Amino acid sequence: MKMNNPVIAVVGATGKVGSTMLSILEQRSFPFKELVLLAHPSEAGTVINFKGKDYVVEALTETSFDRGIDLALFAAGGPVSEKFAPIAASKGCVVVDNSSAWRMDPEVPLVVPEVNPQEIAKHKGIIANPNCSTIQAVVALKPLHDKYKIKRIIYSTYQAVSGSGLNGIYELEEGLKGNDLCKTYAWPIAGNCIPHIDVFLDNAYTKEEMKMVDETKKILGDYSLKITATAVRIPVFYCHSESVNVEFENPVDPEEAKEILKAAPGVIVQDDLPNKQYPTPKAVEGKNEVYVGRIRRDESVENGLNLWVVADNVRKGAALNAVQIAEMLIK
Repeated sequence: MKMNNPVIAVVGATGKVGSTMLSILEQRSFPFKELVLLAHPSEAGTVINFKGKDYVVEALTETSFDRGIDLALFAAGGPVSEKFAPIAASKGCVVVDNSSAWRMDPEVPLVVPEVNPQEIAKHKGIIANPNCSTIQAVVALKPLHDKYKIKRIIYSTYQAVSGSGLNGIYELEEGLKGNDLCKTYAWPIAGNCIPHIDVFLDNAYTKEEMKMVDETKKILGDYSLKITATAVRIPVFYCHSESVNVEFENPVDPEEAKEILKAAPGVIVQDDLPNKQYPTPKAVEGKNEVYVGRIRRDESVENGLNLWVVADNVRKGAALNAVQIAEMLIK
């Protein structure tokens, strides 16, 4: 890569995550020599304004990366990434991929910059962005793992419809109007909670739940961790919320844990119960940080701690994390 002035591409530029990537690139004044916007052929010709200049979206093809693109942010889904990320990498482009296609490939780093930035240097052309729910969890867990050593994690997630893209947002909007649709979800989402995200696997867990289990182990670099998860879709537009129950190897003090989290990169502790201060999706929407509250001892187990973790799933859970990786690549 031409590190200081790269030619960059956003693949899936017309989607929710892709458009948020562009917004964050603009907000953070990401340096570039040239910007290329790519999407499905049906989106070709769409005009997007970036930093006061109009860019025409081009159709993604097998020759799109022949022009010397240095860095590509992919936000176009697994099948697109499976096909086009290796093509881009073969042309000398470094891909930061937001899909699940490459996350568990042992040759591909799975990176959260606040947690395991050292893995970036190991890339062979593709770097994977973790699942949105995993990202916010490990940002909160890593500093505690360093101090107390995690033994077991129980994840219970409450995930916004934007995790399903524009279709999920539309289905909730329609449901709130009284028009219940069941195209994106198995059941109406408005006024409901659906314990079913992604497909069910042979072990009766969903793919989403197993992503959290497997990705947490890879990111924290500890495959001995005991982890279980239940993932639930709720009628909220943005921000995933998580109840995270953690058992540690070593004694944990909740007040000390709060101070550790306050000093952790990318974390904001919001935990003032007398004043009813704790993270909520509505308050966290549009924010870049991971918010943590309800930090308290789990009195049912030795060395246990409960956390309530909320983050904007489209920003830190997807677009921002990818841009942060890109920023580290050009340093």
